[in-house]
Amino acid sequence: LTGVLDDCLCDIESIDDFNTFKIFPKIQKLQERDYFRYYKVNLKRPCPFWADDGHCSIKDCHVEPCPESKIPVGIKAGSSNKYSKAANNSKELEDCEQANKLGAVNSTLSNQSREAFIDWARYDDSQDHFCELDDERSPDAQYVDLLLNPERYTGYKGPSAWRVWNSIYEENCFKPRSVYRPLNPLAPSRGGLGSVCLFSWTGLCLEKRVFYKLISGLHASINLHLCANYLLEETWGKPRWGPNVKEFTRRFDPAETKGEGPRRLKNLYFLYLIELRALSKVAPYFERAVVDLYTGNGHEDAESKALLLDIFRDTKSFHMHFDEKSMFAGDKKGAKSLKEEFRLHFKNISRIMDCVGCDKCRLWGKLQTQGLGTALKILFSEKEIQSLPENSPSKGFQLTRQEIVALVNAFGR
Repeated sequence: LTGVLDDCLCDIESIDDFNTFKIFPKIQKLQERDYFRYYKVNLKRPCPFWADDGHCSIKDCHVEPCPESKIPVGIKAGSSNKYSKAANNSKELEDCEQANKLGAVNSTLSNQSREAFIDWARYDDSQDHFCELDDERSPDAQYVDLLLNPERYTGYKGPSAWRVWNSIYEENCFKPRSVYRPLNPLAPSRGGLGSVCLFSWTGLCLEKRVFYKLISGLHASINLHLCANYLLEETWGKPRWGPNVKEFTRRFDPAETKGEGPRRLKNLYFLYLIELRALSKVAPYFERAVVDLYTGNGHEDAESKALLLDIFRDTKSFHMHFDEKSMFAGDKKGAKSLKEEFRLHFKNISRIMDCVGCDKCRLWGKLQTQGLGTALKILFSEKEIQSLPENSPSKGFQLTRQEIVALVNAFGR
């Protein structure tokens, strides 16, 4: 891929250089830290749109959570549990990590700010959310170690997987008028899972083009991860994972996709730009002393925050950011209506992730969708972020630990 991306003044080569030499090494280190490696998720929520057609029985679809009995009271979700450093340092956590190489950390803020935050933790700010958030207090919500449950091709495919993406594109996505996507794997076409006719953006405003490209970029991102970490062979119970060039070609080569493959990859770069912009915008939220990436290990917490702030400095130095101010800039009533339509479409897509039949695919689908939803929430909350008080919590803008972990890991993917 080369050249300038549509709808922004940025070229692919500049993004590649910036990411390879500045961002990627640091974001990789950050993802390995305890605060960002443990994600609380409910993988048992029923599909809200159609009858559940059964879960994937392939062993590689399985997600290994940390047993609830091993998680110290101090890090369990919900304000009813007292937050304390003693709980984080308990022997139970050590047992969990030694026995299962798994663990759980739950922290949003330093200890002294905990009580203040409890007061408004129940405050319903769903109007700002672009995602359907899992209830962390649900008995079905469990901590997952993302490093021990990597995103990769599990063998989950066919009509069940097709129905998820088809529902996203056909029912919940603004799309170019002339696009036709026979996503059904049984459809007779050389391009298989994603054949499309030529694009025509006629009559599609910037906001709807952006929405389509974000979903397409997310789809491309997930497909790339599956191609890059594919089950190549399994002999004597020992799986070998690695890049599958043939599968990559099938999904992205111009000849295999009627010229559509490179556009999908360009949409991935566009997705990167949007999430990069969100990181640069949310920096003031984390720069405040009142926000701590708290795990109970003071030395690691300080290092994690320093690394995160270093990444923020890099994101601010990028000189070809997407300008989100060009969105929703028409008459106030029309812009507000369009923004709400945008938010509800995306929220619906986040709910569709509960229809994914493979637990590992569901985990990473939910995480990356929530990460993008958090990025959108940030981009549309600039005034609230700029007016945050330095030394106290604010009801104007807040991020849960779930959202923070999703934002960093989705950008990392």
